[in-house]
Amino acid sequence: MNPAPVRVLLVDDQPLIRSGLRMLMADSEGLEVVGEAGTGGDAVRLAAEQGPDVVVMDIRMPGMDGIEATRRITSGPGAPRVLVLTTFDEDEHVYGALRAGASGFAVKDMALDEILAAVRLVAAGDALLAPAVTRRLIADFVRAPVARERPPRVVEGITDREREVLTLVGRGRSNTEIAEELFISVATAKAHVARLFSKLGARDRVQLVITAYETGLVTNAAAGVDLRAALR
Repeated sequence: MNPAPVRVLLVDDQPLIRSGLRMLMADSEGLEVVGEAGTGGDAVRLAAEQGPDVVVMDIRMPGMDGIEATRRITSGPGAPRVLVLTTFDEDEHVYGALRAGASGFAVKDMALDEILAAVRLVAAGDALLAPAVTRRLIADFVRAPVARERPPRVVEGITDREREVLTLVGRGRSNTEIAEELFISVATAKAHVARLFSKLGARDRVQLVITAYETGLVTNAAAGVDLRAALR
């Protein structure tokens, strides 16, 4: 018996993009588009009515933007997961959308199969982003001219080892890479990451990355050095 398809709500103010995504998903096994919205307000309403598994969310829309719509959609229990779809190099608000509760992002100029893979990853509730994609998020965070001068967030209740793991997650390291750097097993690294999810109330790995920046465990300068090494 085949598993139930992933129910997807498409949100973008450009009908052509919605139409293209709908046709793409119609030809993809295991995905079902249950609705389309051209504004943030319609997205919030349809998410409540249709109960999608994943909302593919644009950010720049008239009226309520994708950040506020994401915040409202993800605020309740059993909320769908939100995948931000954006023109990544131009949009300075991706970070804000992730802070609002989005589980990750896809870029509009990504290959179509990569967008579909991102939808499936989000629906599966995985750590969401492969390390290479997480590094792209970090690279944009480093480049983005968004002001981040507010005092570092204080995180309490985690051990010194968990703090080390959080730092490495913030630098885009996979569980295998964390294990190698800390001389621990991959299973132990996974256990530390799982405890960080629980203690910090993070829904996925991207939110751990954000926390690492907000607490000052990872800085823009340090991330730039790490990224150059990681992407070689």
